[in-house]
Amino acid sequence: MRHCKAAGQEPEAPLTAEGLRQAEQLADFFAEQKVDRIVSSPFERAIASIRPYAARIGIAIETDGRLGERVLSAEPLPDWMERLRASFADLDRRLPGGESSREAMERGAGVIEDCRRRPETNTVVVTHGNLMTLILRAYDDHYGYEEWKSLTNPDVYELCWTEGAGETSIRRLWGER
Repeated sequence: MRHCKAAGQEPEAPLTAEGLRQAEQLADFFAEQKVDRIVSSPFERAIASIRPYAARIGIAIETDGRLGERVLSAEPLPDWMERLRASFADLDRRLPGGESSREAMERGAGVIEDCRRRPETNTVVVTHGNLMTLILRAYDDHYGYEEWKSLTNPDVYELCWTEGAGETSIRRLWGER
């Protein structure tokens, strides 16, 4: 799940008034789903996006630093969109002080793989748009820059596995509403 609308990009940025309304909408949306566990980026906007739902069902929100936003570069980039596009084309491209797409993808997919090894079968993973797209790409390489651009705040995708068959399916749930 991608977080709701936030007031900024810094880790402590809160949700906007619209984002708070979206978080309540997400709580209604997830009420129809079976959820055993919630794991979130430690960024406030991610935690706040799932907090109403977690409170409703009485599940603690676990945080995992590996779900934090990807840093494209430590330096300001006036052409950051073009640099981001290039990073999807060349997964190993790394800008000064930043993280390559491959590095981010591996760290995010590591969380998903850890979830798969646990006894819970339905986990909500809350993260950020760039990292979510890269996580999806780890399981289906057609996900890239254009898919990132089409994400909404919030957004929800479902990853499912057919154990033994080695099959993975990805389905956007939020857009079906």
